[in-house]
Amino acid sequence: MIRSELLQSLIDDNPDLRPEEVEQVVDIFFDEIALRLAEGGRVELRGFGTFSSRARDARTGRNPRTGDTVEVPAKRVPYFKPGKEMRERLNAD
Repeated sequence: MIRSELLQSLIDDNPDLRPEEVEQVVDIFFDEIALRLAEGGRVELRGFGTFSSRARDARTGRNPRTGDTVEVPAKRVPYFKPGKEMRERLNAD
């Protein structure tokens, strides 16, 4: 599902809200998650999962085209761990 499909689904499920209001709510939701992760925090959505960030150490990589070594700096990357209910839904037979 892409963002526009999510917005359309929410608009269809909430006819009492204007499309602009739905888009604003989605923007705020994603902005708050990104802000919390940028601060080093985590976001837990019960029944869905937890968003957090993890540290990646600096390393030496390779340019796949030329084969030259490249220094890759340390960085933080987003991480998602699905909740129990999400895992059960994905593995339901």
